[in-house]
Amino acid sequence: MSDVLNRLAYLQTRRDRTPNLDLARDLAAREDKTAIREIAQNMWNENKNIHWDCIHVMYEIGIIEPNLIEPYGEDFIKLLKSKHNNMVWGAMTALAEIARVKPELIFKHLDEIKKAREEGSVITIDNSISALAQTAAANEEYSRAILPYLLEHLSTCRPKEAPQHAERTLPAINEFNRDEFVKVLKKRQKNLDSAAFTRLGRIIRLAEKL
Repeated sequence: MSDVLNRLAYLQTRRDRTPNLDLARDLAAREDKTAIREIAQNMWNENKNIHWDCIHVMYEIGIIEPNLIEPYGEDFIKLLKSKHNNMVWGAMTALAEIARVKPELIFKHLDEIKKAREEGSVITIDNSISALAQTAAANEEYSRAILPYLLEHLSTCRPKEAPQHAERTLPAINEFNRDEFVKVLKKRQKNLDSAAFTRLGRIIRLAEKL
């Protein structure tokens, strides 16, 4: 194994996330594109522990600097079809970061993103909302295509999910669509407990100030 791969948690016989986090921070700080390419290639490693560690390192790099993982966006799209749940939510986490710098990738693959959201785990759903909201925020065309889908989700998701998903949708909200957003949230408030009611109220106030 290379020096880079030997820093992965699995190859250090560690069960915690610290080695992957340290590696991601180091590669991002040095903008080591050669090492990042090696990590990206090993997202397809036949050893599931290695490929999971690699996707973990990649999305952690993306959280720091999404431009460094943007060249591998199509790989993350392909990984949404993985049979392994952690690979799917790891890929969606990365795509949520890439959406900040290359929303056209997400828009190109809207159907795959929606399908993964509809079939995915809680983490996959959370990050799909972020990916879609960041994409909708990019321009009017994207907003017209995506915002109705996000609002429909906010109208029908489980009550306990409404505040968090409303927060994740906020990047897509502006002075032109805030009224529709606020209308949906006020309707959801009726079915929330006190803590969620208060949290959603804060989001409503933020939206109304846009």
